[in-house]
Amino acid sequence: MAFINIGFGNMINDDKVVVMITPDSAPAKRMIAKARDEGMAIDATQGRRTRALLVTETGQVVLSALVPETIADRTRKQEEQKKDEA
Repeated sequence: MAFINIGFGNMINDDKVVVMITPDSAPAKRMIAKARDEGMAIDATQGRRTRALLVTETGQVVLSALVPETIADRTRKQEEQKKDEA
């Protein structure tokens, strides 16, 4: 189990993330609205603009102020560090 920093000291378990997308499309916006209505949204933006939408295997929607590429790069770096340590 490894945690990924999704901005501002907020972390998420990388094993539980199913998909990571940008929130610009209409379906993504509807997904955010539905998750908020159902109490399944976790806002980790610290009041900033949402730039990434992470969906967990439990259906929770996590909002991040970092772009998906940045989060993916952090994940890759963590995996490389694990390989170097082994």
